[in-house]
Amino acid sequence: MTTGTQDRIRSEIAGLGPWFHNLTIHGVDTAPDHFLGDYPRLKWQGIQHVLPDDLEGRSVLDIGCNAGFFALEMKRRGAGRVLGIDSDPHYLRQAEFAVAEAGADIELRQMSVYDIGNLKDRFDLVLFMGVFYHLRHPLLALDMIHEHVADDLLLFQSLQRGAVEEGAVEADYPFSETALFDRPDFPRLHFIEHHYTGDPTNWFVPNGPAAAAMLRSAGFAIEARPEPEVFLCRRTARPEMVPPPPL
Repeated sequence: MTTGTQDRIRSEIAGLGPWFHNLTIHGVDTAPDHFLGDYPRLKWQGIQHVLPDDLEGRSVLDIGCNAGFFALEMKRRGAGRVLGIDSDPHYLRQAEFAVAEAGADIELRQMSVYDIGNLKDRFDLVLFMGVFYHLRHPLLALDMIHEHVADDLLLFQSLQRGAVEEGAVEADYPFSETALFDRPDFPRLHFIEHHYTGDPTNWFVPNGPAAAAMLRSAGFAIEARPEPEVFLCRRTARPEMVPPPPL
């Protein structure tokens, strides 16, 4: 790599900043001073083992692809069709640059998770990383992923606060039961009315039990949890809404 090429890369990276994904493009890092460290590479190193090493012939949808780190990793594993979507044109410009420099065959579209029904296609693997807590309607998003695009696997990650592990939860409780709502391990969604970490798009932050319960409610069976915030799920039938027995 020539000095002139690296100078060009540095200039283009600076012009496309700020970056949330730290990518290494021709030896130049896009976010070397990221507050989370080498993100998302460090997270990927801890979770990548739950996905197949060989994705040849499989299709992948990356929802909230940001600058394209995970989409590029899917291509490195031999995935066939890879589509990255994001609602933010700033991140998509970064992804377009990163994909072009890598010479990777990755489709990119500006699209909200709420619009995925318009894709009219299903994918063998759906990545839904770091998007959930930015949504005003998080369960709707999971329902739409199940209904419209997920054909088999879902890799899910969300910021979490509160309890990590699940406690015992009964199928039903009488109206007089109130104490369980004070249990730290009961599923909870923390609502952020204003800002959290300076970001007005942080809306609902689940604890671990809530993230797991919402995935199951939307029809995703949890197969692995490589770290507290990350779940590998397989699409199954959604639980039927069976009326509870009389109290």
